Amino acid sequence: SCARRRREFINEHIDECARRASASSREIATRIAGDATRGRMAARTALGRTAASRGALDARGRRERARGATKSAPGRGLGRGRERRAATTDDDTIVGVATAVVGAVGGVAIVRLSGSDARAIGGRVFRRAGGATRASASANAANAFDESHKATYGVVVDGDGEIIDEVIALTFIAPRSYTAEDVVELHCHGGAVCVQRAMARCLDEGARLARNGEFTLRAFLNGRLDLTQAEAVHALVSAKTTAAADSALAAMRGGLTTPVSEARRACVDLLAELEARLDFDDEMVPLDVRAIEAKAAGARETIRKVLTTAKRGALLETGVTVAIVGRPNVGKSRLLNALTRSERSIVTSREGTTRDVVEASVNIGGLPATLLDTAGIRSETDDEVEKIGVERSRAAAAGADIVVLVVDAERGWVSEDSAIWQSEIANNARARGSSVLVVNKTDIADASNATPPPEVLESFSTVVHVSAATGDNLEHLEHAIVRTVSGGEVDAEGGAWAANQRQAEALQNALDSLDRLRDTIAADMPLDFWTIDLREAAFALGSVTGDDVTEDVLDTIFERFCIGK
Repeated sequence: SCARRRREFINEHIDECARRASASSREIATRIAGDATRGRMAARTALGRTAASRGALDARGRRERARGATKSAPGRGLGRGRERRAATTDDDTIVGVATAVVGAVGGVAIVRLSGSDARAIGGRVFRRAGGATRASASANAANAFDESHKATYGVVVDGDGEIIDEVIALTFIAPRSYTAEDVVELHCHGGAVCVQRAMARCLDEGARLARNGEFTLRAFLNGRLDLTQAEAVHALVSAKTTAAADSALAAMRGGLTTPVSEARRACVDLLAELEARLDFDDEMVPLDVRAIEAKAAGARETIRKVLTTAKRGALLETGVTVAIVGRPNVGKSRLLNALTRSERSIVTSREGTTRDVVEASVNIGGLPATLLDTAGIRSETDDEVEKIGVERSRAAAAGADIVVLVVDAERGWVSEDSAIWQSEIANNARARGSSVLVVNKTDIADASNATPPPEVLESFSTVVHVSAATGDNLEHLEHAIVRTVSGGEVDAEGGAWAANQRQAEALQNALDSLDRLRDTIAADMPLDFWTIDLREAAFALGSVTGDDVTEDVLDTIFERFCIGK
């Protein structure tokens, strides 16, 4: 009997140990999977946010999600970003100057109010013109802000009722405004004094000075704009060329949002199906792996197409540097003057006139470009100043986006040209594939005289025959520069949207995740590993549109804006 009880006790103990071991193994496996996938519950939460972002989220939901971004993304956007963003997304009524007031005095300056008390504050600082008494004027001022999209002529008064400026007051009642809040604009006389006095009155009545980009931030948080459109607002304000402005306008109209949202939706749909199978696989039809591969491949291709615009976006934002190099007296300075339509460089018949690098900014085919006219390069010279100029010429060629080698059609291709080609292009990894050969002085000589050897000719992206003296074929040179630096993607007419650097990095992360998903499927790994890559891709795409974004990202984006925007 004792032996039997002992055996029963031992068996029960063994069973209990087995149960504990099994539970421990499951716990460890769950922890590993949770660490790898950031937790199954986090996936469901992200999935819910994604489904809501497809149209079910209202303005309040977007605001709350942005406020709590760091809670759903541990380790992201903590500390200073959280404190600043919490202060930024409050319910204060904000005020700012929406027009330039420094270095650009115009006829009109605009003070913009946004928030729940915008109309009330406007009513206290504004008086409709023609009021017989102060009381009646105050009543008329309040009525001036009762109707949306209405302009009212009147004056801004100080605390004692004295007139500060004559203004036009415009009212935009929520949600029919830029920020989707009540907005009041006071169109004052230009200059710093009038607009600053009007803004000071708004501050005295309870408004808070807006932070950089806070008006656009509120438009984003209230669902008026997505993040790509908000960034396009800054790009439009900062545009240096018509092509850059057209690109920003195309992005503001949703050109970038549409393909990115489609790719994200595909990732989320796949993630939803796989998550469901992890819990209810026995109750579902067999998994169609080919269909999943096809849908993921479609999202990959969409992302890849969007990424092709990133180079164009970088060029429109930062511009291109073009170094004009060559022997002395081949027409480099005259070519720079012809491209800039100015007399930027000194031009004489004497060799070695240019001793230093001369810079000039110009719009080439819709791209902001910096042209560098360099000193003539020759290996043998006793002039110390010329030697310094040659060294600077070589440094300019080494750091330029495009090297334009100019040769003289009258003298033809000579050994000095070969030496310059060897040192500045053939031995320069940056210049290979991004250099243009310009045969100049075609007005007085045949361009065929300057034809280089075949191995040299193949190193240039294109050859252009021009006359800097007469301006012949300069437009062909401009088009050649644009094609060389952008692969032909930048149209001089503009009009096409382009991804910026931040968006391109997120898109590349999404593309890498989907590439890993393809390898994971090919390796026949468990579904948990599939969801890892899909979740990362969906999050990266959501950071582009703003559906999944951390506070630090919002800080970085909107700090670049001016206060009034």
